[in-house]
Amino acid sequence: MKSVDVLLGLQWGDEGKGKVVDVLTPRYDVVARFQGGPNAGHTLEFEGQKYVLRSIPSGIFQGDKINVIGNGVVLDPALFRQEAEQLAASGHDVTRRLYISKKAHLIMPTHRVLDAAYEAAKGDARVGTTGKGIGPTYADKTSRNGLRVGDILGDFPAAYAKAKARHEAILQSLGYQYDITEAEREWLDAIEYLKQFTLIDSEFFINQLLDEGKSVLCEGAQGTMLDVDFGSYPFVTSSNTISAGACTGLGVAPRRIGEVYGIFKAYCTRVGAGPFPTELHDATGDLICDRGHEYGAVTGRKRRCGWIDLVALRYAVMLNGVTRLIMMKSDILDDFDTIKACVAYDIDGTETDRFPYDITHDITPVYAEMPGWKTDMSYMTDEDEFPEEFNAYISFIEDYLGVPIKIISLGPDRSQTIERYTEGE
Repeated sequence: MKSVDVLLGLQWGDEGKGKVVDVLTPRYDVVARFQGGPNAGHTLEFEGQKYVLRSIPSGIFQGDKINVIGNGVVLDPALFRQEAEQLAASGHDVTRRLYISKKAHLIMPTHRVLDAAYEAAKGDARVGTTGKGIGPTYADKTSRNGLRVGDILGDFPAAYAKAKARHEAILQSLGYQYDITEAEREWLDAIEYLKQFTLIDSEFFINQLLDEGKSVLCEGAQGTMLDVDFGSYPFVTSSNTISAGACTGLGVAPRRIGEVYGIFKAYCTRVGAGPFPTELHDATGDLICDRGHEYGAVTGRKRRCGWIDLVALRYAVMLNGVTRLIMMKSDILDDFDTIKACVAYDIDGTETDRFPYDITHDITPVYAEMPGWKTDMSYMTDEDEFPEEFNAYISFIEDYLGVPIKIISLGPDRSQTIERYTEGE
């Protein structure tokens, strides 16, 4: 029985999933996105070009691959159209290779307004959303008031008018002023554009491909620590970002899950509000940010930076059943004399290596320190070239997490990727 492999982030998002999906895609027949929306930007660089994908799976650049937007995704037709047309302009026609689940929910113009209104009402307690309407769309989904992609094939004007009227009543009760005239016109035009794509019952589609012996890579968005159930609640996204989300977001059974690739940076970042135990508010944090070009691919927001948090990482490995680790941006730490890794939390004088229920509590990270490698690794092409200190850093992380690091990324280009092998492989 053919399995699906899952690739997802283990931190607070922005780990570099897009690049790795692109690197791994040649090994698969299908790449399927299973959750999230256009708040997640996956950046890919190759052949001197840079691309940012928000809703379209990162396997789209491999010409003979099937790409699927699953039922767990929320889709903004206007942003999707912009993305698809930009790809077409650069020579990548997506209409023949992209399939969209009828059960994926639509982000409406009023969802974006609701997102802004809810954030404004929270004041200092705001979560720091991207303003793309993701949360309100998932809220409509769970309250059984959502619009789905498949609805555009029926009496869509009536269904849209009903959903819009409901949103307008909420916004009126909040006293929030807005004008969606232009955004709505663009959105409705994009609905017509969407009809040229193949709309599918993705659960049957994916399972049939598996039964035919096709290999499937499931692509996650955001990161484990933003999972609505297990992340740093309430500073989380609105979907399940862990490997279990691949089952509900594509309609595949748990027994179908094979390898689980967990991606993390050699350090740690976070965008927006929320707890971040290892955040650095000093020159070191600024240096990591500058060297790593840590600005959001979609929002442009500066990312908060800090040392790697192995407590949170081990928690993420457990939740996802990670079988293979992938470490990104290792080269960003090339110039540091000392590298730190958080191995425990000090909470009110008690040390723990478990991720706590109340992550908003005052936490002091407990660090292990290691010598830096002080070597430019961006030009390396084989693990035999790694400096001794970097190999020690890899071993330390592997020992703590109990999972092997199989891929090392040393730069943004797909060619700057080194796959590590162990005896017997």
